[in-house]
Amino acid sequence: MTAGTAGDEPDLITLGRRIRHARTGAGLTLDRLGERVDAAPSLLSLIENGRREPKLSLLRSIAAALGLSLNELLDPEPPSRRAALEIALDRHQRGPLFAGLGLPAVKPSQKLATPVLEQLVGLHDELARRAEEAIATPEEARRANTELRLERQARDNYFPQFEQLAEDLVRDAGYTGGALTHRTVAVLAERLGFTILHVNDLPRSARSVTDLRNGRIYLPPASVPGGHGLRSLALQAIAHRVLEHERPRSYAEFLRQRVEITYFAAACLVPQFVAVPFLEERKRERDLAVEDFRDAFGVTHEAAAMRLTNLATVKLGIPLHFLRVGDDGALFRGYENDGLRFPQDPTGAIEGQLLCRRWAAREAFDRRDVATEYYQYTDTPTGTYWCSTQTGSGDTGAFSITVGVPYAHAKWFRGRDTRVRKVSTCPDPACCVRPAPELAERWSGEAWPSARMHQQVLAALPRGAFPGVDDAEVYAFLDRHAPE
Repeated sequence: MTAGTAGDEPDLITLGRRIRHARTGAGLTLDRLGERVDAAPSLLSLIENGRREPKLSLLRSIAAALGLSLNELLDPEPPSRRAALEIALDRHQRGPLFAGLGLPAVKPSQKLATPVLEQLVGLHDELARRAEEAIATPEEARRANTELRLERQARDNYFPQFEQLAEDLVRDAGYTGGALTHRTVAVLAERLGFTILHVNDLPRSARSVTDLRNGRIYLPPASVPGGHGLRSLALQAIAHRVLEHERPRSYAEFLRQRVEITYFAAACLVPQFVAVPFLEERKRERDLAVEDFRDAFGVTHEAAAMRLTNLATVKLGIPLHFLRVGDDGALFRGYENDGLRFPQDPTGAIEGQLLCRRWAAREAFDRRDVATEYYQYTDTPTGTYWCSTQTGSGDTGAFSITVGVPYAHAKWFRGRDTRVRKVSTCPDPACCVRPAPELAERWSGEAWPSARMHQQVLAALPRGAFPGVDDAEVYAFLDRHAPE
């Protein structure tokens, strides 16, 4: 039996410093302590430096020789301020950040003056802080987002714990079916101890602000009376509290929280216990349609399409994919568990990648009637897919929302009888990336377009008390609105 767990270096470092502190306090050298416990001084030196895990029998002998109990020796707290600094420096110098600098290590021995030790630890702390800040970049966000997308894919984008929690809360607030009203959302908030207030001076960098001290959720005023957006914002603010979120310490944690609060809000706006029977009935009638699902619950087309990804596979047995695409062809958001191959960058991220021009998500921009859904079959290298696409426009320009399924599952959907069929051979450049040979010959070397900057889908977050938000503005806002 040994003390601690193999590979648990921080505990070994603290243990070693406690032994050294007690040994020097007792006026013993390593040689004298080695004689008392029948151990080589070199072994004791390794233990004191946190580089060797001692056996429990040796630890008991050391404790007895130093006049301590075993519990005192295993106390996880450093024995002194000086020891804490030595441990901190040791940990920093054993980490990958320091190793990457290629600098010689400084031994935190007794000969090292305490002010020098404090300065070294302070510099390492700042170096670690800046390194953490440096990874809060679009590249890190894309990596973390890719991991989340693959995780959601593996579970068919279904989170039963959030479904049940949302169902319990909306039932308790009086919901029985149809669109979740603003009043029901307000009741739900009140049951949790919050009052929803709409203000005109919400910080520009914040979607909502929650005053935990006074139980208030501040939202912007409605731009469209009765719109879906404010209900979703309120439910997402509530979700942070219900799901017991703490301030995110990394991009991955921030993005995971966004996924969780968005899912919770969707599960409240389109509760499973009402949505699944609705979808099952439409499937029996072979008349599934995103637009009907949208209208039945009073949400946006995108929200209905995303909610379908939560329920279609687990509850209806239908694999599917979802796309939000800009009018420039760039993929803004995507999900699939039906084998459709999205374009990816070398890290596996799909955000910002250009979709094939033959896919329905892009073909839909060229039609004249944009009021209804556009249906299309597309033959791809991974199979044939049927897709339903709706276009719209927002602050950042036109976009399309697509839900698609493999050919075998098109039979459940309205629009399956479309005669529109396209062929995509992407990622083969000859499909739609490479220009026609005659055009390339005519214009090669004679054209010079000025590229438009693409909006970064996952931009770096300013660090602070609230990631991505102006801290000073938020605190000033809360102080301005706090009750007397």
